[in-house]
Amino acid sequence: MGDLAGAGRWKRPVRRQAPAMVASRAARRKVNNPVQSHRSTLVIRVVTSTLFEENAYLVARTGRTDGVIVDPGLDPELILAELDSLGWNPSAILNTHGHADHIAGNAAMKQRWPAAPLIIGRGDASKLTDPAANLSAGFGIPITSPPADQTVREGDELDLGGVRWRVLETPGHSSGHVVFAAMDLRPVVVLGGDVLFAGSVGRTDLPDSDPAALVASIRDKLFTLGDDAVILPGHGPATTIGRERRTNPFVGEGSLGSWD
Repeated sequence: MGDLAGAGRWKRPVRRQAPAMVASRAARRKVNNPVQSHRSTLVIRVVTSTLFEENAYLVARTGRTDGVIVDPGLDPELILAELDSLGWNPSAILNTHGHADHIAGNAAMKQRWPAAPLIIGRGDASKLTDPAANLSAGFGIPITSPPADQTVREGDELDLGGVRWRVLETPGHSSGHVVFAAMDLRPVVVLGGDVLFAGSVGRTDLPDSDPAALVASIRDKLFTLGDDAVILPGHGPATTIGRERRTNPFVGEGSLGSWD
């Protein structure tokens, strides 16, 4: 089965190693470095689905139980088990974009916590209820989500669970992709979806992808957040802006950023 996330149409695409954070059937894992600097500020858990190895994040201010669920994927029972173990009552469900591997668990989360708003970028909201647009129909497993309770755009701010998240529109992998950045934290923490990975970038050979837009999103939006900013990506291990700016073979220093 294919991969909805990884680098596509880039010259010499890099095969990412298996994520260091994979939870598989043991759901509870702490995110690896470089997020250790936030251990006293945030609780971050990741549940990685077996299919597509997509990372769902659970993030809350330390000492609070009203955190956010980010991109619940294809193993919702593991996410629910982790939330039960934490004793949380989530304040929102955030989707960075509308591809099936990032929204498949929305229905289960909304069924359990109907008052938690489902939030997604305005440009990808239609994918939630359209299996063709969210790419699940092509895999023979049509997936739909409840519709968005709220759509967001560039510059919107969400105060959720004691953390203020700023919305940055980051098209390229998906036309309506957004990331959520905790700009008040030091270092900044970014719920990054499928834009920038450790040593790679999001695919750009999907129906509404745009290679030039992806490069602009990374260089003009993410690279300006500071080298110590932490990216929590939709696939693979956490990374920092500085690491990717220096070493990423697709968009880092010295890369050509070109396509076939």
